[in-house]
Amino acid sequence: MTFPKPYADAVARLRVPSGFLLVAAFGWLAHPTRESLSIGLPISLLGLAIRAWAAGHLEKNQQLAEAGPYAYVRNPLYVGTLIVAVGLAVAANRWELGVLFAAVFFLVYLPVIQNEEQHLRKLFPSYDEYATRVPALVPRLTPSARLDRRFRWSQYLKNEEFQASLGLLAGAAWLVWRAF
Repeated sequence: MTFPKPYADAVARLRVPSGFLLVAAFGWLAHPTRESLSIGLPISLLGLAIRAWAAGHLEKNQQLAEAGPYAYVRNPLYVGTLIVAVGLAVAANRWELGVLFAAVFFLVYLPVIQNEEQHLRKLFPSYDEYATRVPALVPRLTPSARLDRRFRWSQYLKNEEFQASLGLLAGAAWLVWRAF
C-alpha cells in the first residue's frame, strides 16, 4: 500500500505523540492477570530482542544494513516493535489495546516506513536490489545473504536502543503492579 506523501510526512511528525497516546491508553485500560503476564511478557521480550539485534547492526545513513536481522526482513526494528506491542496487549489482557496498536501501526508506522524506504533509495543505490531480495515486514525463512558483519554492542548503544528496554521494563512493572 502506498500512502500520499503529505499524509506520510504528517504522521511521521505524529509518531512520538501517538506513542504517548498509546502509553496513556495502555495504563488506563490494562487489566492484567498472572496468566496474561506469563504469556504476554515473553512475547514482548522476543520483540525487544529482535529490536536489539537490529540496533547492533544498524549504522544509520552510513551503510545499508543487510546483515543480522536485515538479511531476513528490511524493517526488523518495526517488526520487533509490533511484537512488543502484541505482547503488551496480551499481558494487559485487553483486546482493545491490540486493535489500537494495530491501527496506529497501520495509520502511522506504515507511512513512516514508506518515507524511510524512499530516503534509503536516495541514499543507497543498491537499496532497490536489496528490496527485491528481502521482504519489508514478513521475514524470510533463510537469510538473503551471508555477510561477515557481526552484532556490535557499541552500535546498539550508539543507536540508544536501551531506551526501548527501559520502556518495556516500565510497562512490565506497571502491569505487574496492576496484576497484584
